Amino acid sequence: MPLFQTAVFTTTVADLRDLPTDSQYEVAFAGRSNAGKSSAINTLANHTRLAFVSKTPGRTQHLNYFRLEEGKYFVDLPGYGFAKAPEEIRDQWEGLLAPYLRYREALCGLVLIMDSRHPLTELDLQMLGWFAPTGKPIHVLLTKADKLSRQQQVLTLREVRTVLTGIGGNCTQQLFSSLKKSGVQEAEAVLGAWLGLASREERPPPTGLAGEKTARPKKRNAIGWSARRPCSSGKG
Repeated sequence: MPLFQTAVFTTTVADLRDLPTDSQYEVAFAGRSNAGKSSAINTLANHTRLAFVSKTPGRTQHLNYFRLEEGKYFVDLPGYGFAKAPEEIRDQWEGLLAPYLRYREALCGLVLIMDSRHPLTELDLQMLGWFAPTGKPIHVLLTKADKLSRQQQVLTLREVRTVLTGIGGNCTQQLFSSLKKSGVQEAEAVLGAWLGLASREERPPPTGLAGEKTARPKKRNAIGWSARRPCSSGKG
């Protein structure tokens, strides 16, 4: 079962004074408008419309909270970089984003969404500059990776890794595709560790399925059910 499948929308915050008081761990999602941020959240939560996917970039203007379990949240931050947004809205975004990223104590890490075809824009680098001084981890999801060839994926990942290495040792990166559902387990491992959430990976079924016909051993002391070992879950 997907690790974040229990996510539910709880509240929208337009003023930092209204941030949830019960929050202990938050993972924030930021990214340039149209980079695939809402789609990434929906994919991680195994939900089609948890985070609103708008055809109008810049629609998300507030902090949207999604509860994973008691005291633990995903936070969808306003998309940035939409040139047609009115100046007062852009100012509002900056008034929310910069203080939240710098000073929110419950925030345990930032997921920075970049379109893998157009990574490391000026605004992406500005976001990294806002957040890196906190010393908290940053994980870059390079979305829409299915639109790149394998060679292009390798080159993009290498380029982003080089830039992040220059920023600090607390940055990681990966390729991700909401369309192909690729990169989900890798992201779950990183974000689950930040949030202190145990893996919910399902155990594989036993080798002998219930409906499968097998020959019974004639002797009771032959290898039977009591001598079989359970299958490994795949994770230690």
